Amino acid sequence: MQDLLLDHYLWLKALHIISVICWMAGLLYLPRLFVYHVDAKKGSKQSEDFKIMEWRLFKFIMNPAMIAAWVFGGAMLYANLGLLSAGWMHAKLTMVILMTGFHHVLLKWLKAFKNDENKKSAKYYRIANEIPTVLMLAIVILAVVKPF
Repeated sequence: MQDLLLDHYLWLKALHIISVICWMAGLLYLPRLFVYHVDAKKGSKQSEDFKIMEWRLFKFIMNPAMIAAWVFGGAMLYANLGLLSAGWMHAKLTMVILMTGFHHVLLKWLKAFKNDENKKSAKYYRIANEIPTVLMLAIVILAVVKPF
């Protein structure tokens, strides 16, 4: 199986990068939608439209992209188990786990908006919107530079 994956390693890498880009788009856009949703009156058409947009983004883009990123990344690791001995890979995987945790925090916030129970401010979501950016910077630097 490893030989088959190694023979198609560049395809796995391309599909992994595409998945990560799609996942990042959602991780960056959903908190921005929350910023605008905060100002919409509960029960208004605008609020209900935000709920639909947020849910569709999460369900049809973010979840599949996250799963694909993990599957293709995992396949690359399985194909080249030697990567698991590199310190940079341990740090990268830690950042990816944190990114996945943030994904699940977004789901919690999404449910709060869905139930009209949001208590957080637009400023809170603006600040939270920086979390995936910081994690992405760390992940890319670790994967490209391999500093240790």
